[in-house]
Amino acid sequence: MAKPIINPSTKLRAGKLGKEYFKTISTMLTSAFGLVAALAWNDLIKRVIDRYISPGSGVISQLIYAVIVTTLLVAMTVEMGKIAEKFADEEEKKE
Repeated sequence: MAKPIINPSTKLRAGKLGKEYFKTISTMLTSAFGLVAALAWNDLIKRVIDRYISPGSGVISQLIYAVIVTTLLVAMTVEMGKIAEKFADEEEKKE
């Protein structure tokens, strides 16, 4: 039986597709695990606030929760920006 002839450009495109597929799946899985982690932190923060703030202060609890979550988000965003900048600088040095 004769071997099928595979065009080298077809092989190259399939390799690129495989890389893009892996990159997409990797991003989706990372996002999913990030969501699970965020929900876990959400639950923890709510429980801590409920434990240490009196039950009748719903608005105060929500305010404290919002401040904590916002502070964590800003801190994480700043740190991620610094890391991304380092990676970009390393990429520029390679070029």
